[in-house]
Amino acid sequence: MVVTPLFGIPMGPELVVILLIAILLFGANKIPKLARSTGQAIGEFEKGKTKAEQELEDIRNGETDLTEVDAEGETTETASASSDTEESSSSSSE
Repeated sequence: MVVTPLFGIPMGPELVVILLIAILLFGANKIPKLARSTGQAIGEFEKGKTKAEQELEDIRNGETDLTEVDAEGETTETASASSDTEESSSSSSE
């Protein structure tokens, strides 16, 4: 006696029915665009997940970086780093 899970991976006729319903709902020409955008979204999620894991690992290891990357991808100094720079430049000018 073979026991199959209640919610298994659709195979054979079930998969054909699901694909036909998807074609009826979205249209044949929109399905590749939908798949492409889903793949891009998954890729962005994976990049964000990897970046967050790397930052957490850096924090655990005690590696701190005085720079941050803004939304445009440009490197900027944090407030503590810029205040240190301002103090050293003002003391050297006196």
